Amino acid sequence: MTIKVQRGVCNIPNRSIFEGDNLDVMRGMNDECIDLIYLDPPFNSNRDYAAPIGSEAAGAAFKDTWDLTDVDEAWHNEIAEADLALYKVIDASEHSHGSGMKSYLIMMAVRLLEMRRILKATGSIYLHCDDTADAYLRTMMDSIFGRDTFKSSIQWKRTSAHNDTVFGRVTDTILVYGSKKFNPVTQELDPNYVSSYYRHHDSHGKYRSGDLTGSGTRNGEAGTSWRGYDPTSIGRHWSVPKTHKYAKYIESALIPGYTSIDGIHDRLDALDGAGLVLWSRNGVPSLKRYLTQDQAQLATNLWTDIKNPSRKERTGYPTQKPLALLERIIKASSNEGDVVLDPFCGCATTCIAAERLDRQWIGIDLSALAVRLVEQRARNELGLMGGVQAIARSDIPKRTDREPAPPLSESKVVLYGTQGGNCNGCGTHFLPQHLTVDHIIARSKGGTNHLDNLQLLCGHCNSLKGDRPMEYLRARLVRAV
Repeated sequence: MTIKVQRGVCNIPNRSIFEGDNLDVMRGMNDECIDLIYLDPPFNSNRDYAAPIGSEAAGAAFKDTWDLTDVDEAWHNEIAEADLALYKVIDASEHSHGSGMKSYLIMMAVRLLEMRRILKATGSIYLHCDDTADAYLRTMMDSIFGRDTFKSSIQWKRTSAHNDTVFGRVTDTILVYGSKKFNPVTQELDPNYVSSYYRHHDSHGKYRSGDLTGSGTRNGEAGTSWRGYDPTSIGRHWSVPKTHKYAKYIESALIPGYTSIDGIHDRLDALDGAGLVLWSRNGVPSLKRYLTQDQAQLATNLWTDIKNPSRKERTGYPTQKPLALLERIIKASSNEGDVVLDPFCGCATTCIAAERLDRQWIGIDLSALAVRLVEQRARNELGLMGGVQAIARSDIPKRTDREPAPPLSESKVVLYGTQGGNCNGCGTHFLPQHLTVDHIIARSKGGTNHLDNLQLLCGHCNSLKGDRPMEYLRARLVRAV
């Protein structure tokens, strides 16, 4: 039977939500199959989180404290083989911040390496954190995804000022890496900006003074005098709204047929006749620019217009983020039909936001509660009576983007040569019949039968390792020395 290889195609159905370790699930995902990753992992805050009794998320809890173990150290050694710069970043954290930070970064690093593999070249990743570890995470992301792919460090002001400490923490950081393709995202104008610039008011609303000229001189009508004012004399030319958004507003609300007026002076006459031209004492004309209802500014890296979830939106989940925050991220870095992944999906805010915006989505969480919450929130917040049915899974997906693996007997011959006849655990030399083909990452954890996931172990090392990943064996061997 011929197996069709699907490169760059997601091997997981839309609306899938996995209960389990996201590392194992991501290992079973195809290369470059995800358009957008948003992750809101633990922050290494040294706090315990739990949802209040009686809330929708009752039972959700996690301990955000990290302690260095032998397994962490073994993982660190594997990272050294894969990415020396990343290894050094993590190693430095122990000297400057302690073993807990090192353990936390190791946990994050092995997962971020998988995210790099499954993210499309045209995709983006948003990592949500706070100032506990943002400096280390930024450096790690530079190493893993490449500093040239860094796009922004968003500061999200999630709450108002505190009185419980000096310089109270009111912001989170969202690190953005990925492609250059971003959809324009706007946010409401800052009230302080509006009050400062739109200081005038008439029957049509608030307005400010705007230019009717542009820099540089021009030939033709754009450079000739109108009503005694010559823009050429000061090195400028007439620049009168014609096709852009404000011209359309003028036509729809103030001067019917305005955009069909071709002559520059004719448009100036129309504007002046409608009372839209302001004249200074020196006879310099300017344009009334009204504050329109749909007026907004391009979003900057300071987000102050989205607050923590409202009481109506809250499920009680300890670290829930607002839908508006995820909707802005998804709009900015994906299009309809794209695949969005949240590997720490919690109360499934990302999944709900993606559904609302007609994106495909995949969620992963250690807790089975996430599955129940996404279905419940789909009914409550999307008004769908069973229309969105999450596919609850606890298995490890099977990759479909690789050619079938050769028989293990063939791989053993190749491995014996590449390993020089030595056990890949203890390093002792054995005859071929005394070595066993073993999976570096167990098949139950997302590993495959392909050569890059195989090794030869002696009977003792194979017994110690069992069906666990290779880092467990390395940790046991180090401990025994």
